Amino acid sequence: MHDNKIIFHPIGVIHSPHKVMSKTPIQPVFCSDIKGTVVLDAEYADGLKDLQEFSHIYLFYYFHQSQKTCLRLKPYLSDQEHGIFATRTPHRPNKLGMSLVRLMKIKDTILHVKDIDILDGTPLFDIKPYIQRFDSRENTRSGWQDAIPDDVASVRGLRNSKR
Repeated sequence: MHDNKIIFHPIGVIHSPHKVMSKTPIQPVFCSDIKGTVVLDAEYADGLKDLQEFSHIYLFYYFHQSQKTCLRLKPYLSDQEHGIFATRTPHRPNKLGMSLVRLMKIKDTILHVKDIDILDGTPLFDIKPYIQRFDSRENTRSGWQDAIPDDVASVRGLRNSKR
């Protein structure tokens, strides 16, 4: 930290078939079997040791095409306004994104993944393994999203609905 600033440097680039933000499904659950790659910079190759043993990984990245910041907005799954921290929109103060994807294989410094909801060319900040014993929870609440029926979420999540 220097002068009250935290500086992140990308460690790689995420590639996907998603080229336009407004047409990209909004969560990995709506991207079943959509393939992508994560190209890690060569200097971080040693950090991939044993990662292939995990079925899923979290990708942390920069919403590089988000041009605005909102503290309240109407997200795709709701007709009501919500606070930014009660959503996963890219229009966040620090533009930090996170997605859980399936890890299919690793070849050199290229991770082949599925269920990707990330724009092509997105800068990667970090990778962490999904660990069921630590990450899975029972008896959870999902706030305002609990009121959204699954059929409505699946249509809006794909961005196919007319609002």
